Amino acid sequence: MEHSGARCLVGLVLALGLAAAEADSLPEKQTVTTPPAAGPHRAYVSDIAISHMVDGRLHVVDLDTGRYVGVVPSGYAGQAVLSPDRKEIYVSTTYYSRLSRGTRTQVVDVWDAATLAWKSEIAIPDRRAQALNYKGLITVSSDSRWLFVQNATPASSVSVIDLRQRRLASEIATPGCWLALPVPGAPQRFATLCGDGTIETITLDDAGALKSQSRSDPFFDPDVDPVFVHSESIGDRHFFVSYRGKVHEIDLAPDKPRAIASWPLVGGGADAKKAWRPGGYQLFAVHAASGRLYVAMHPGGAEGTHKNPAAEIWAFDLATRKRVARMPGHNAIALTAVQATAPRLVALDAMTMGLVLIDAGAKPRVIARMDGVAESATQLELH
Repeated sequence: MEHSGARCLVGLVLALGLAAAEADSLPEKQTVTTPPAAGPHRAYVSDIAISHMVDGRLHVVDLDTGRYVGVVPSGYAGQAVLSPDRKEIYVSTTYYSRLSRGTRTQVVDVWDAATLAWKSEIAIPDRRAQALNYKGLITVSSDSRWLFVQNATPASSVSVIDLRQRRLASEIATPGCWLALPVPGAPQRFATLCGDGTIETITLDDAGALKSQSRSDPFFDPDVDPVFVHSESIGDRHFFVSYRGKVHEIDLAPDKPRAIASWPLVGGGADAKKAWRPGGYQLFAVHAASGRLYVAMHPGGAEGTHKNPAAEIWAFDLATRKRVARMPGHNAIALTAVQATAPRLVALDAMTMGLVLIDAGAKPRVIARMDGVAESATQLELH
């Protein structure tokens, strides 16, 4: 009896093992999961992936849940931007037929922001700027009609894409200037920052071709105190920050753009003695509802420190142009503000390539943190 029972037990174990092996040998079934609806703390992190630049990524993360939502491939040094209604993601990028060599193809890939699924592509000239991620290298007009893509050969020009017809409308030469900054109050117009210390606005006709252009008077000295190419805006009022810590306010609404004011981030006293300066890539953010400007700052500022990560984040009231708070810097090299809530910031930590969600109100505190989101990111955008 015992011998027979042992044989039965062995047989059962073998049968279960064979069944498990057969189950393991079955082909996997692929499924597609739609990401959850995006909230105000969904972040899009542009990662040039500098150790393998042919395979850049746009990481999509939800800071509320601490969840990695998905990834959009951005090819070789791709630049990404969301549509104003947050329904589409546009990625201007380069592909080579042999990955890192061969025939070069440049397109704008169109992705669905809800599902992160690819939708279509638009061919663009082989002159797209292959550069670190900055906001002004790909932008959308406020009426969602035009997409602007910065080119460099190294001559500067801007490709104008008609998003209604999904085609290239024109290419406009912008010699000596860089960026394409939309003017919300005039959707047919964009601005570009020029190396002589001026800013130029370019107005399109209904076909997307050049209609007119107008240049401001110089508002900064590029030889003494150049400005960072990053800018922020409230309506048609744009803000630039200089290497030595001066804020420049520019009004893009008039036919000829004009400087409104310039004022220092650092006054006298101890801060000046410690040589505090701004630094980073996307180094400042504006919260429109509260009228606050947040800047990544570091001490010991000197020639060449303009990319240093933040030791502190300073908050300024744009009405009084006075500092109202200072808070830990979290090694930030990129900052963006959550516009749908009371002042909150998302900072990109250069040391951990993580995201930090910060309550930037009366009592600053860290709300959430996700480390290791990217490899070599420099730009953030919020849903």
